[in-house]
Amino acid sequence: MNRVREFQFTQLLNFNSQSKTVTLLGSIGDDKAILTVEKLPFEVTDEAYLKQFASSDIFPEIKQLENNDVYHWNLATLAQDVEKRPGVKINLIYPASETHVQKYSQQQVRMVVETPELYRRVTWPYIETQLGSRIQWVQNILYHGKEAEDVVYRKEDSFVLLPDMKWDRKNVNSMYLVAISLRNLEGQGESGKPITSIRDLNSSHIEWLKELREDIYKVVKDKYNVDQSFLRVFVHYQPSYYHLHVHVVHINNEGLGSSQLVGKAILLNDVIDDLGFLGEKGYSQKTLTYALGENHKLWAAIKAHTEQ
Repeated sequence: MNRVREFQFTQLLNFNSQSKTVTLLGSIGDDKAILTVEKLPFEVTDEAYLKQFASSDIFPEIKQLENNDVYHWNLATLAQDVEKRPGVKINLIYPASETHVQKYSQQQVRMVVETPELYRRVTWPYIETQLGSRIQWVQNILYHGKEAEDVVYRKEDSFVLLPDMKWDRKNVNSMYLVAISLRNLEGQGESGKPITSIRDLNSSHIEWLKELREDIYKVVKDKYNVDQSFLRVFVHYQPSYYHLHVHVVHINNEGLGSSQLVGKAILLNDVIDDLGFLGEKGYSQKTLTYALGENHKLWAAIKAHTEQ
């Protein structure tokens, strides 16, 4: 039985009318669960489907609300097919931790000016608490064959490319891929010390990042026939998990909210260019300004530090 069917609603965590998503807190058995439901965009690349628009095959029921001169407003039900034209995408987190609940809850956002000293004193100690078992699921993808059927491309000692959970994998205009680093700061494979974020990057990583970028462009072109000029390729700071990963998003995908905004997303091209100026010390010597939700445990640590 699909776990989604077992979900029991407790409360609304968040909603977004722009991205047409709703996030609910509930339970499955004795454990907390988080359910995010997103309305999917129309499949505009299917011409046969578009030709049926306005027919009863697409709109089984239609009701006129009002009309004025050349303008007519209607409501309708939409015919759907879970294989060809699903209506929504459902993401389930189960069992959900308190960290998950805080992350997906509606919250006030603050701007943080993180100096190298603040990073060393507060942010890095926080990051250390988010490694190990907290990112075991990443190790499972990289080294234990988890989600192997979803992997689009793998290049040893470089990265693994696969669809992000936010993409329905049908509509190219909403394409969202993620490239997870296989490169370590120290050691090889799973036992090595991973690159946690852009803070670990310096000029020695420039050629690797350039090669990674070009590989992504080629794979996406070959696999999805999408030119590089349609791609936003970026990293997050702060990231949602501390194992370096690169986001690859179709430029027509506008439903990602704050994840593509200034204060969160940094274009890979800009990272590469910055490293040329930052040299051997890299991002460890740069002040970074970013947005952080008040529910984030890092915000609590930063707030406590600055109030001392």
